[in-house]
Amino acid sequence: MPMIATSVSLALTILAASPQDPSRQGPAAPAAQATELEDVVVNGRSLSEAVDSFVNTVVAPPRGRGPARWERKVCVGVVNLRRDAAQAMIDRVSQVALEIGLEIGEPGCSPNILVMATNDGAGLATALVQSRPRAFRPLYAGAARSATALERFEATDRPVRWWHVSIPTDADTGAIAVRVPGYGPPLIGTLGGRLRTEIENDLRRAFIIVDVERSTGVTFLQLSDYVAMVAFAQIDPDAETSGFPTVLNVFDGAATAELTDWDLSYLKALYDAELNQSNPNAQNDAVGGIMVRKRQRAEPEAPR
Repeated sequence: MPMIATSVSLALTILAASPQDPSRQGPAAPAAQATELEDVVVNGRSLSEAVDSFVNTVVAPPRGRGPARWERKVCVGVVNLRRDAAQAMIDRVSQVALEIGLEIGEPGCSPNILVMATNDGAGLATALVQSRPRAFRPLYAGAARSATALERFEATDRPVRWWHVSIPTDADTGAIAVRVPGYGPPLIGTLGGRLRTEIENDLRRAFIIVDVERSTGVTFLQLSDYVAMVAFAQIDPDAETSGFPTVLNVFDGAATAELTDWDLSYLKALYDAELNQSNPNAQNDAVGGIMVRKRQRAEPEAPR
């Protein structure tokens, strides 16, 4: 299976980076383009109820942690698609990154968001995990979801599967805040008070596998926007999102042309929120509060 072999080879090169290495620069930023987003309606619920339900439904960080996000720069790589298609997906995902306040690095970077197309999603996922299992679940607290979740990542028949790796850091300095095997003790020594913390959770890598044969029935823009949504937030692959106007429903036949205004409101809120609450649930509330305010400003006469 040459597609699997190619993806494994590139992924293993990226996985060899130290967890303390800073994220490298990404591909050249695409030209800014205006995107018209559809109006969204959440029936039968107030705006705050709908947002609270969505935020708590979709988020899937490691156990005991709040939502992680990319600290500043991202670099998107796509393999096993035609060159023009790969570049189009990189450009679209990078455009979304710019819209939510992230930076895109320079051409030739080492991707920290790696999208791999294949005709055998389960086979590729299993090959990657078996080759470097600790790259997917490093031996430090707050790195990734459970071993059971990783098994589901390997075995699922979803058209798109994803896996995030994060690390707890000092919010002010960026210093690693947990003991990483081989790198000595944490570089900071306090976790703050009972209600506030100086620790934040930074995304370090995202692996996204697109099963080409299972991805029929959606447009390339829908697929690229779906990839962007799961690249920039720790989305629960088992989340029930049918009651929300989100691109996450495109594989279920939803009439969503692209990333919705609802999706962008969530992503922008995630990256705007001050996540300094010790309780992970309070961090979700902080994201939800900003999302509500963004939606209210966007639609003051009929908040939804």
